Amino acid sequence: MSSQSPRKISVSEILRRKREHVKIVAITAYDYPTSLLADRSGVDIILVGDSGGMVVLGYQDTRPVSVDEMLMMAKAVSRGGRRALLVGDMPFMSYQAGLEEAIRNAGRFIKEAGMDAVKIEGGREFAPTVRALSRVGIPVMAHIGFTPQTTPTLEGYRVQGKTVEETAKLVEDAVSLAEAGAFSLVLEMTTVEAAKAITEAVPIPTIGIGGGPFSDGQILVLHDVLGLFERFTPKFVKRYLSLSGEILKALQTYRDDVLNGQFPGEEHSFHMDIAEVEKLQLRARRPN
Repeated sequence: MSSQSPRKISVSEILRRKREHVKIVAITAYDYPTSLLADRSGVDIILVGDSGGMVVLGYQDTRPVSVDEMLMMAKAVSRGGRRALLVGDMPFMSYQAGLEEAIRNAGRFIKEAGMDAVKIEGGREFAPTVRALSRVGIPVMAHIGFTPQTTPTLEGYRVQGKTVEETAKLVEDAVSLAEAGAFSLVLEMTTVEAAKAITEAVPIPTIGIGGGPFSDGQILVLHDVLGLFERFTPKFVKRYLSLSGEILKALQTYRDDVLNGQFPGEEHSFHMDIAEVEKLQLRARRPN
């Protein structure tokens, strides 16, 4: 069996997928074991999403998560993801204050955490940021439609692109970001029609999450796919497992085994050699 490492997926290959009409498969991960499994599954992109602030760190939304918290998760993911393209999600206020700060923080994802690219949220107003990052050699995945860092505050949780006017704005945003150098574009919680119009308007791959089947690829949050996050489940999620119930059952069985004296058993225990046991017994029998 070959000991060679699997071939690493590059940004240029992701771009080629659109030209060749091959779907792109992406998933989030936030630690070493899930990154390892995601990579072995054959997905093309692993995103260390700021959704980790909710599903791993327990925040109510993505906005409180810090750069250092994201870097911690990204470093763990980079140790497991050898084949997939690794993308670090830049958290709220890590790139909005200015180009210099955006470059500095993005550079940490590449240099310190081993990411291959970064993701930022926002429309054409962030085209200069995409351009600045691209110029210094940092590939950028853009993100429009529903943007969790800002949309809930401004508009609430609602589907984007429900009118011709909204869709036209999204298309303009997408074109602007593509022209600025973004190599791909996440479309979150948009109408099917809007996602289709955007996908046809830009030369870079679109990756949908709640945008229907016409995007060039799809991404979901790992904990939603596996049924590990129970606070809520978005309509666009397909749950492939219900692991939270299975994990709870296993932990309850473990608790019962300890309480009933069934764990640890002989098969989980270590022993001295017989000669050492005899010495121990003799010592115990000696008078003080």
